[in-house]
Amino acid sequence: MKLEPQESSDAIAQPTGTQRWPKESDFPRRTFLTLDGVQLSYIRQGRGRPIVLLHGLSQCAEEFKHQIGPLSAQYDVIAIDQRSHGESQKVSYGLKISRLARDLYELLTDLDLNEVVLLGHSMGSSVIWCYIDLFGPQRLSKIILVDQSPFLTSDPNWTQQELEDSGAIFTAKQVVDTVAALRSKEAEQVVRQIIDGMVTQHATPEMKEWIVQCSLKMPRDLAGTLAYNHWHMDWRDLIPRINLPTLIVSGRVSIIPWKSQERIHHQIKGSQFEVFEEAEGGQHFMFIENPEKFNRTIIKYLG
Repeated sequence: MKLEPQESSDAIAQPTGTQRWPKESDFPRRTFLTLDGVQLSYIRQGRGRPIVLLHGLSQCAEEFKHQIGPLSAQYDVIAIDQRSHGESQKVSYGLKISRLARDLYELLTDLDLNEVVLLGHSMGSSVIWCYIDLFGPQRLSKIILVDQSPFLTSDPNWTQQELEDSGAIFTAKQVVDTVAALRSKEAEQVVRQIIDGMVTQHATPEMKEWIVQCSLKMPRDLAGTLAYNHWHMDWRDLIPRINLPTLIVSGRVSIIPWKSQERIHHQIKGSQFEVFEEAEGGQHFMFIENPEKFNRTIIKYLG
């Protein structure tokens, strides 16, 4: 089923003054030590049913700055900096989706969290898929998948339908070239170009700069290592086997093709699907561009 479409009032209002962005110091932070000796930093705020927020590649927990406050009014919100991201310890090992999923499992176990809602943006969705693949649905109640393709790297032998369903946005050569660029002296400029391609025309310079600075907290060589692994993960066999309540959120003009997100919706029985139109900030960071609609959608889904 699909969520009911929102009224046109969800179109992004033009800025009328200086917007107050929550600061990192606004959020209470804690640390957790993984079994392989990596200290992870996470934000925890609120009380009630636990919801864990998982950021994308080379992002950080604060990318959910507009969600943490509103959600914590009803829920126990945990937003983690995954290894080598944000405020977490920077290490050159374990930079693969399977280890990030293991980190998540260890965190949920250490905090003894049950009936957990997992929300993953971009790579965070891949971490959720890997968690389910490795550990099944234990400790989970619902999942929210925000704008992630089932397989990001295309096969030249695919049919047009296979390409559309996968949501691939890279060729194998483009993966290698992009990883090399992330490790080069021009890495910061590469990041800026990538972020420019992930927001709508409504995104302010302040907003884009904040996303860039969040990305740069992860050393570029480590980002390249994780990107190579992440971009080669194929979750197309797993997705139809998911039997947890699921919400899929997409952007109509996102870098991640929205039709691949609709395909996920059709493959997960009983799932819900919400698309943000371009005027609603419907690109890869719709939850930053239009937090009001995003938060309302999430709260409605959680019930």
